[in-house]
Amino acid sequence: MSYVSPPDFVTKMVDAGHAKVLMSTRDTLIRAYMAGAILALAAAFAVTVTVQTGQAVIGALLFPVGFSLLYLMGFDLLTGVFTLVPLALLDKRRGVTVRSMLRNWGLVFLGNLGGAVTVALMMGVIVTTGFAVEPDEVGQRLGEIGESRTVGYAEFGGAGMLTLFIRAVLCNWMVSTGVVAAMMSTSVSGKVIAMWMPILLFFYMGFEHSIVNMFLFPSGLLLGGDFSLGDYLVWNEIPTVLGNLVGGLTFVGLTLYATHGRTRTSRRAQQVAEAERAETGLAEAQLAEAGQAAKAAVAAPTSEAPVPAAAGTR
Repeated sequence: MSYVSPPDFVTKMVDAGHAKVLMSTRDTLIRAYMAGAILALAAAFAVTVTVQTGQAVIGALLFPVGFSLLYLMGFDLLTGVFTLVPLALLDKRRGVTVRSMLRNWGLVFLGNLGGAVTVALMMGVIVTTGFAVEPDEVGQRLGEIGESRTVGYAEFGGAGMLTLFIRAVLCNWMVSTGVVAAMMSTSVSGKVIAMWMPILLFFYMGFEHSIVNMFLFPSGLLLGGDFSLGDYLVWNEIPTVLGNLVGGLTFVGLTLYATHGRTRTSRRAQQVAEAERAETGLAEAQLAEAGQAAKAAVAAPTSEAPVPAAAGTR
């Protein structure tokens, strides 16, 4: 059967986190770069479809194609390693330390950023015909997204920052669920279907994904969005990265590892086990007492009947 049970796929999660920590710098950067680029293309595709059809749900339905492709090709997103790598640390896998975990996160962040910005530059060329004309309708929409999701949050101060953070938490709850869901099946079709559902949900709900934003906001800056690089970093990217870390690790990685990776015996099973141990202990004590009694009986002196005195001679 293609279904993988929770205890088994949680083991696969830990194994995956371990492998990612031990990966070479070159391979980590290449895989992260390609993941960022492919996800950025998927975001550009979804925005284009939404603009042309006027139906955001169609763009959301099609966006997971990028996530599915990058996962099947073994590329890495920051949102995924946020969830998987700490499990290898908790499991005390050899070679996994806090330093090596932070190294992996830093390399994946840089690779994802490089790939996403590369696609942002390419899309900037496409929607402006080499920056020779004003952005077309898709380009204008990209600029509007960057403005509304930076300055739009800043207008509300602390409430806006809280909203941004919660959206980022919910985003990686769903995205990491997609990563894990792909491990629930051994077939390609099963993996794709399992991934598609939570990714569709996060995109349509407008949650904040740090890697998608690495494409959307540089695109917006290139295409005339009314916000600054500082607005992007303070009022989107940094809080989004932190929220993605909390969402993926707390609601996916740690919960699954705690209940399926380190499963505790149920209270009923504990009571039965304790009763069995008590019965076994009582039986052993009774056997010990019987053995001691038998030894005492063997060691005691045997009593002999008195020999009558010989009769006198007459």
